Amino acid sequence: MNRYIPICMALLLITACQNSPKKTTIAVTYPNTLKTDSADTYFGVELKDPYRWLEDDRSPETEAWVKEQNQVTFGYLEQIPFRNDLKNRFEKLWNYEKLGTPFKEGGYTYFYKNDGLQDQYVVYRRKDDEEEEVFLDPNTFSKDGTTSLSSLSFTKDGSLAAYLISEGGSDWRKGIVLNAETKEMLGDTLVDIKFSGLSWYKNEGFYYSSYDKPEGSELSAKTDQHKVYYHKLGTSQKEDQLIYGGEPEEQHRYVSARVTKDQNYLLLTAANSTSGNKLFIKELGVKNAALVPIVDHEDADTYLVDNEGAKLYLSTNQDAPNTRIVTVDAADPGPENWKDFIPETEHVLSPNTGGGYFFAEYMVDAISKVLQYDYDGKLIREVELPGIGSASGFGGKKEDKEFYFYFSNYKTPGSSYKYNVETGEYEQYWKPEIDFNPDDYESKQVFYNSKDGTKVPMIITHKKGLELNGKNPTLLYGYGGFNISLTPSFSVVDAIWMEQGGVYAVPNIRGGGEYGKKWHEGGIKTRKQNVFDDFIAAAEYLISNNYTSSDYLAIQGGSNGGLLVGAVMTQRPDLMKVALPAVGVLDMLRYHTFTAGAGWAYDYGTSEESEEMFNYLLGYSPVHNVKEGTAYPATLVTTADHDDRVVPAHSFKFASELQDKQSGLNPTLIRIETNVGHGAGAPVSKTVEKFADIFAFTLFNMGFEELPNQAVLKEFKE
Repeated sequence: MNRYIPICMALLLITACQNSPKKTTIAVTYPNTLKTDSADTYFGVELKDPYRWLEDDRSPETEAWVKEQNQVTFGYLEQIPFRNDLKNRFEKLWNYEKLGTPFKEGGYTYFYKNDGLQDQYVVYRRKDDEEEEVFLDPNTFSKDGTTSLSSLSFTKDGSLAAYLISEGGSDWRKGIVLNAETKEMLGDTLVDIKFSGLSWYKNEGFYYSSYDKPEGSELSAKTDQHKVYYHKLGTSQKEDQLIYGGEPEEQHRYVSARVTKDQNYLLLTAANSTSGNKLFIKELGVKNAALVPIVDHEDADTYLVDNEGAKLYLSTNQDAPNTRIVTVDAADPGPENWKDFIPETEHVLSPNTGGGYFFAEYMVDAISKVLQYDYDGKLIREVELPGIGSASGFGGKKEDKEFYFYFSNYKTPGSSYKYNVETGEYEQYWKPEIDFNPDDYESKQVFYNSKDGTKVPMIITHKKGLELNGKNPTLLYGYGGFNISLTPSFSVVDAIWMEQGGVYAVPNIRGGGEYGKKWHEGGIKTRKQNVFDDFIAAAEYLISNNYTSSDYLAIQGGSNGGLLVGAVMTQRPDLMKVALPAVGVLDMLRYHTFTAGAGWAYDYGTSEESEEMFNYLLGYSPVHNVKEGTAYPATLVTTADHDDRVVPAHSFKFASELQDKQSGLNPTLIRIETNVGHGAGAPVSKTVEKFADIFAFTLFNMGFEELPNQAVLKEFKE
């Protein structure tokens, strides 16, 4: 069905025909998207799925549809008068040296660095006080910068390295082994590795995980039997030993293996969802040693933190929703023998080790607090952090006397610090030189009540002296799922929004991990509506306190956050002016039929498991809740053709529904990136272009015909 916007005008740039802050609109003629008679029956209910054909990512019809949609979208974006100004500002602000937290391997200190606008970070190293040298440059992996380095692992002595690369953003990886000293490649490239790290055993080989290649498209077909293999150096991948997985009687979607630092044990995790795992241990170097279960159920998350000989230190949320550390002997490691080492507290624990100490990072209302313990469980000190925000790192080898940590918040670009484990003193190791002054901005945390009375925290960041007049362009960002916590961190993208007078607000809604397992489970399955209610209440708080109004509010989220945006905009289309769902899970009745989607059932449930769950999912599934004749906000759906985490068919179908049923004058467009995946490893050049387009679309549809902050525009033009 062809839809034309605005229906009361005929020129490309014309006066809008309804009362709105927007003075100018751009005409859009949508492609005519074919509807078919595809349908499914759930518990006696037949549901039509007219855009099912868009799930076939290999068909010429889908390819043609993508091309037509991009032509319309980019034709629209090209007419926004300040789009190029935004892109130029992004490039200028992004163009500063960025340095990752250094780490030691063998006789070298390694670190990731980006000179500014390089598509991919480069791995450098130096020995003692010698000059730094390039160790790996992913910018040479492909001409267009779309092949990225996804992981890098060294042997204990640092003499060998193995790394994984992603091509076009796909979750499928290739593995390459190097002599770390000479940087010469050893053996053949390994293929078809997915959702995996690389864990070395001595200098002999390493463990990795993968699935059998699926039938059909490797970018969308279901993959749900994960396996762990051992690759011995000097042999063909075809000879790799299957260690675990693939048993018909006990399949697992996610399995992984890790060798302890002393090389004495193999720890293996097995799970069917993104929450909860079994945990096994095997003594290495002992012939025919068995995998011994530490935890034989998937009701909790349990992992090895470290070991001292046979003494294991485990992190677990079993009987401790906020996580604790326990100790147990490897010879008899069952939960009945666990002893508390660092007991559970009221705050969520994330532990690490380095320099012969434990570092317990806690989240206190999403803000970092770090305590240092020795291996007897004695509290050594609280680490006084550089400010209020997020700290990461605090890890290294046991023999290290110094290591590095990283600190940032929403208004402060991240810096790294060198920490002395004995004295607790640290010094700034590196600070970015960026054209952004944190002193001009302020962040504050507020607490608001959700629909059911639950108190939810939110951090609001903006320029100092902001006038609370209800007219500030505001970006409300959320996620709310999979136990993932949104903690304060700096982003060039957010900085550009704020320097244009924008308000950036991030609520820590249920479904996340900010308050432990209970907070997570307060937003899953038949409690998922709590997540949407928390987000809606955040928007209402911003409006009622005059930060913004519905005419100047945009909502944004990616992946599970894309679902959040899709659900909220279909439930409350009146609440916001702009909606920005990115790589979203949007068809809740079929998400589990693609790639590894079945593993998300812990959070979502599935349409097949019960009539109750089917009805609940149907009640909020964005694709199924676009209503004919409803005026939806201006919407820019973003996705990528190589996204094999959340397949782009979700976004294709949602955009088609919106274009068919939208009754208002607001545009509903989809921007489909090519040769990019779910997000990780995307080239800087493509990221800059994408966010410049998103902000141009957002501000233009809020009624701005020029950038709000012309002073910045003038500065960078000069």
